[in-house]
Amino acid sequence: MTDSRTPQTTDRRVEIAAGLARVRSRIADACAAAGRNRAEVTMIAVTKTYPAADVVTLVGLGVTDVGENRDQEAAAKAEQVAAAGVVPRWHFVGRLQRNKVRSVLRYADVVQSVDSVRLASALDSGVTSVGRGRPLDVLVQVSIDGDVARGGAVPDSTDLDVGLGPVTEAVAGAGGLRLAGLMAVAPLGWEPERAFARLATVAAQVRMDHPQATELSAGMSGDLEAAIGHGATHVRVGSALLGKRPTLR
Repeated sequence: MTDSRTPQTTDRRVEIAAGLARVRSRIADACAAAGRNRAEVTMIAVTKTYPAADVVTLVGLGVTDVGENRDQEAAAKAEQVAAAGVVPRWHFVGRLQRNKVRSVLRYADVVQSVDSVRLASALDSGVTSVGRGRPLDVLVQVSIDGDVARGGAVPDSTDLDVGLGPVTEAVAGAGGLRLAGLMAVAPLGWEPERAFARLATVAAQVRMDHPQATELSAGMSGDLEAAIGHGATHVRVGSALLGKRPTLR
């Protein structure tokens, strides 16, 4: 991984700035088309496989929120970014194993991929054990198509571990957690419009019981417009922002 203290080349900074301008324009256009205020939508720069130096550059360009999906990479990157004096809001957006909870809690401000009561309980316990001193913001991941193999709590399921109702209740009732909202990925083979319309319906149902759960993280580089059209408050953008890069080892 490139050290954040390595000087960022002028060409790379220009490349990132151009990508950021394009993505911001897309978000603004999507908000206008949906009749929404641009300020309602936050872009999360998903920096998996990109070096810490790119995160430092993004923050210097005004990006406030950064997402990662693998703890092994994210923990080291967050440390490098902090050493550079940069403090973004870190979102963990990948599937989280319970044995990684303590590590993730040391840098993440938000965990967007809580999809079981067991994981919620592990996070709640971990908040105390690592001495965070503040609750962890949580988005419950929704399985739009009910395929738990790809992650996500299942709407309309009575399963006491992975049913959406039990998971949201577990998060809302945990002293160390704050239920901020929902997250989802459009299922393979689904048109984004169909997927995010379904998600919007689920989100409205959840808010009936948990009115504080106002955040909706949906949409990525290829489908952010559809997500914004159906109420996304956060979009997770990687390749459209930062370009194609080889996987970090």
